[in-house]
Amino acid sequence: MKKFILILSLSAICQITLFAQQMGVQIEGKEVFRNDDVVFRQIDDHTWIGSGNLTSFESLYLVEGNSSAILIDAGTRIADLDKIVATITSKPVTLVATHVHPDHTGSAINYFPVIYIAPGDTVNIPSMMAGYKGEVRFLKDGEILDLGGRQIEVVFTPGHTPGSVTFIDTKAGYGFSGDSFGSGNLLLFVDFSTLIASCEKMEATMQKYNVSQLYPGHFMGRNPETLQRIRDMITLSRDVMSGKVKGEANPRGMMGLDLVVSDYGVRINYSEEKMK
Repeated sequence: MKKFILILSLSAICQITLFAQQMGVQIEGKEVFRNDDVVFRQIDDHTWIGSGNLTSFESLYLVEGNSSAILIDAGTRIADLDKIVATITSKPVTLVATHVHPDHTGSAINYFPVIYIAPGDTVNIPSMMAGYKGEVRFLKDGEILDLGGRQIEVVFTPGHTPGSVTFIDTKAGYGFSGDSFGSGNLLLFVDFSTLIASCEKMEATMQKYNVSQLYPGHFMGRNPETLQRIRDMITLSRDVMSGKVKGEANPRGMMGLDLVVSDYGVRINYSEEKMK
C-alpha cells in the first residue's frame, strides 16, 4: 500500500518532470559533492543546493550559520544523506521540510532524529510519511530560526498543501519556497482563495526584506520564484475565481487535479471540486 501511495504521489508531479525536460538544467555554482542520488552545488559561502535525480531534480538546501545549520527538505531517496551533509558542513544540522510530499520528505528523513513541519501538513503524514521513525515537531508561522549570525524566518504559505512553508533569509535577500508557488507548474491541492492569501502574504514579505528571488522545490537554474511571478499567480487565480479564465480538462492530472490553466507565464493544476 505504501509503495502504491508513493507511485501515485510521484505520478502527480509528472508534468513538473516534463517542464524540467523542456527547461533543461543549468544550475550555477561550484560542485562540492556528487553520487548517483544527488549533486550538491554551492550557492554562496554558506549555502548549498542539492539536486536529486528521481523526481524532476527535486531540490534540497543546506543553509549554514555560525553555530548551526538547517537542511530544507530531503529529496525522494538519497542514501546516507546525513553523512553527505556532514562532508559539507561541520555544524549540527536540523531537518526542516517545506511540505510533506515524498519527493521532499522521502526515505532519507530517517537519517535524522527530528523533522520540523507546519502543523497543517499533519494530514499528509499517514499517507506520505508514515514510515518516519523519528520525532515530528512543529514550526510556527513567523518564528525565527537563529543559526548564529544568520536568521531564517518561517512563513506559512499553504496552497500546494495545507502546511506548505517558505523559509526567508532576511538579510541575504532570498528564500526557499518548496512547491508553494509551483517551480513554474503549481499543483494546487487546496483552493484558490488560500493560494491568493499566501501569494499576497509572500508579496508583502518579499517587499519587506527586499527579497529578489525564492529558490523553489524543483530548481533548474532558470525558474526562480520572483516577485513578478507571485503577482502573476495572484492575477491568474483571480481570473479563474471570477470566471474570466476557464480551466481546460487535464486528463493526465492525478489525485483529483482534473483542470489546468496557464497564462502570464504560470501554470496551475487544480480540481473542479475545489471551485465549488
